[in-house]
Amino acid sequence: MKYIVTINGKNYEVKVEKGQATIVKTTETAEKAYVSQTVSASAQPAVSSQPAAATSVVSGDGEPIKSPMPGVILDVRVSAGATVKKGDILFILEAMKMENEIAAPENGVITAVSIAKGTSVSTGDVLALLKT
Repeated sequence: MKYIVTINGKNYEVKVEKGQATIVKTTETAEKAYVSQTVSASAQPAVSSQPAAATSVVSGDGEPIKSPMPGVILDVRVSAGATVKKGDILFILEAMKMENEIAAPENGVITAVSIAKGTSVSTGDVLALLKT
């Protein structure tokens, strides 16, 4: 079976046979296709068009602290209920092999944390809520 999978805005034609997936070719003009069947979990992880953080719903009071870029969360230095000052480091985000510090934009209290260490995030994903 062949599928066209879009990852970070780039389309890949993927061929799946007997639990193995290989990239056949990369194309910028390929039509978007959605995988309607999933490969057995024992053979290969399921392909998803959404990162893990994007599927979680954050509820609570406060302004969202969003990821400024796509990457992987290396460290979570805050938890719900923590009081933070403007400039305190809340998260360490690895993007393009660089560690980026995500700091508190204002003084306040963290009312919710929506991600964990090792989570892949996209630009704009909500990491936490801050009540000022």
